[in-house]
Amino acid sequence: MSVNRTTRRKHSNRAHAKIPGELPSKEDILAFVADNPGKAGKREIARHFGIVGGARIHLKKMLKDLAEEGLVEKRSKRMIRPGDLPPVFVVNLIARDEDGELLGEPVDWHDEENGAPPRILILTGKTKATQPGMGDRALIRLTETSETGPEAKYAARVIKILEKKQGALLGILRKRDGNRPPYLEPIDRKQRELDVDPQDMKEAEDGDLVSVQVTRSGRYGHPRAQIVERFGSIMSEKAVSEIALHQHGIPHVFPAAVEAEAESAKRIESLGKREDWRDIPLLTIDPPDAKDHDDAVYAEPDDDPQNEGGFIAYVAIADVAHYVQPGSALDREALLRGNSVYFPDRVIPMLPERISNDLCSLREKEDRPALAVRMVFAANGRKLSHTFHRVMMRSGAKLSYIQAQKAIEGITDDKTETLVEGVLKPLWAAYECLKKGRDAREPLELDLPERKIKLKADGTVDHVYVPERLDAHKLIEEFMIQANVCAAETLEQKKTALLYRIHDASTPEKLQSLKDFLSTLNIKLPSTGGLRPSVFNAILKKVADTPEANLVNEVVLRSQAQAEYNPHNIGHFGLNLRRYAHFTSPIRRYADLIVHRGLIKALGLGKDGLPDGVEAKLEAIGADISMAERRAMLAERDTIDRLIALWMADQVGASFKGRIAGVVKSGMFIRLDDSGADGFIPASTIGLDYYRYDEGSHALVGDKTGETYQLGDRVDVRLVEAAPFAGALRFELVSPGRKTGKTPSRPSGRKGPERKPTRRAKREGNTSRGKRPR
Repeated sequence: MSVNRTTRRKHSNRAHAKIPGELPSKEDILAFVADNPGKAGKREIARHFGIVGGARIHLKKMLKDLAEEGLVEKRSKRMIRPGDLPPVFVVNLIARDEDGELLGEPVDWHDEENGAPPRILILTGKTKATQPGMGDRALIRLTETSETGPEAKYAARVIKILEKKQGALLGILRKRDGNRPPYLEPIDRKQRELDVDPQDMKEAEDGDLVSVQVTRSGRYGHPRAQIVERFGSIMSEKAVSEIALHQHGIPHVFPAAVEAEAESAKRIESLGKREDWRDIPLLTIDPPDAKDHDDAVYAEPDDDPQNEGGFIAYVAIADVAHYVQPGSALDREALLRGNSVYFPDRVIPMLPERISNDLCSLREKEDRPALAVRMVFAANGRKLSHTFHRVMMRSGAKLSYIQAQKAIEGITDDKTETLVEGVLKPLWAAYECLKKGRDAREPLELDLPERKIKLKADGTVDHVYVPERLDAHKLIEEFMIQANVCAAETLEQKKTALLYRIHDASTPEKLQSLKDFLSTLNIKLPSTGGLRPSVFNAILKKVADTPEANLVNEVVLRSQAQAEYNPHNIGHFGLNLRRYAHFTSPIRRYADLIVHRGLIKALGLGKDGLPDGVEAKLEAIGADISMAERRAMLAERDTIDRLIALWMADQVGASFKGRIAGVVKSGMFIRLDDSGADGFIPASTIGLDYYRYDEGSHALVGDKTGETYQLGDRVDVRLVEAAPFAGALRFELVSPGRKTGKTPSRPSGRKGPERKPTRRAKREGNTSRGKRPR
């Protein structure tokens, strides 16, 4: 059997040293080979035991006998025991352990009698040449360490990467006339075109998005590739979202082991030690097309005479922790993904559908396990107390936001008619109570409508719209915020490790930039010391219902820090909360699953809580899932930009009304009124003047005329070019700028160039910077 050399008992050389010339025993030779795996050849053994002359013949016979008995074997003139590994060898990198570290297996493993090939923990080096990835082949050297983890028997450092795995390439299939083979036009402009093997086209047509695998690379001409998968027309949403997944490296295919684990999960049939909440008429309120429902709410007036006018609010969240055990294949995959990714008509879930859409979806009229919080609020909206419970619940009804809103406004249907008096009205009354506490807290109140895309049946864009923000949305949001606060408070009180959702205050540099901008609108930002969200809210309220409202909201947003997950609490600036943690969406966020496990452990609600020792890993986990969240946001935004660019490709030459949404040295970003589509106008195409960037006022100002285009200004533009793959639109100005009478400030001692844009620049535009057509 193979023995881990890092934990094997070390034999002392004195224990098997012999008098020079005296033959060692077989046990002595085996002990020496065990201490020197891959290093003990016949010469080394003879030297160690002082065997010289004719005695070497007897040594050779002993080694042959040991080999025939299966006690040692010869590899590259070296003796090793069966199952041992040489100090240097080649591995295939085939998996990751529970911490995400790479695991390798020896390429040459012919020792089936000693079981499967051992797994080796790969300790990567500091240079790019020693940073392998999954699927690579590498030359490694075993190292002395006891930190191999539970899944590996050895640890090794990478000497050299011998072969990089050639991943699937994404591109558009283009067919040629005659007998010439089709070719791939790569999405990544850095890639070369590839001839495509016409033998297996996977029913792909000209203009389809496909993924290919390079099968051979000719020394001359185009490399050859084979189609792996067809995604359909490049005009469809699926194809566009596939580009985002590929470019951002988002995992979207569940490994077989993960799917198998999800399918084998057993539904909870009995109550067990859970509290029975099935008689509480909890509701799920979600978008009409939601496939999973992970939160349910209910509220009732508090009948305690000591809390007159107060309310009791209930929030129940799907018990994902029961089905996703720490260290399982499901858990490792969820951590790798970090969160679900949402495209206009497609979701890349963090967990397989068996978990997210079935076992952990709070379906109407079906029993489901949940982790719930019961919160008591005073009449002024201040939370008085809360308790957590592991329960069995049964959703009384599944409603959409619009359905619930209409019902509370008096427009009921067959489902909501019986819910208005006993369920919906108390829920809205509780929200009015909670809103008093929110108003007193004064979180940051930005008004930035979010654009949505409505797709046709074929996956192409029907139209772009900004959904109305209803009280039903705000109700669910406030209930979830309060539940998240309760989770953070309980874990902190119980001194249990958790991941906070933190949001830092703005940096001095960003505040100074905001102050400079607001001064151009004659708005003063108070001293930067001790700024609270209420200060920003006062500014936003001042410009509400004015032409500058959208502009100021945009700039205030840009002045804010980015929220993240971290075990070290600094509070949440935007929500104006001292402690805050995500608890309400464990189906789609790994951070919430961490918090659920923490509550289970802290409150003794089961054996599937947070495992011991995880505290040391939380900072790294927080960094990873914060990165995954940003990655998902970029992918979602890129997909929307590409879909809109595809939608507008046949509107080149049309005129639109919009607003300047961003200003940089090289030009302006324009956001159209009707669709919210974003595009770029190069500065070199604006009139005949030379335009300088005035950083303080976020504007481009003409050198000669003083004509000004400032962030937030309304403009008329014409669409010049649409580049769908880049997700970019290029416009030209139709309307003139404002005559302010000012010219931009210039650095002392330097005179700006007095130049006119070239005809080519006026025709094509400067596309050297920013996200715009190539």
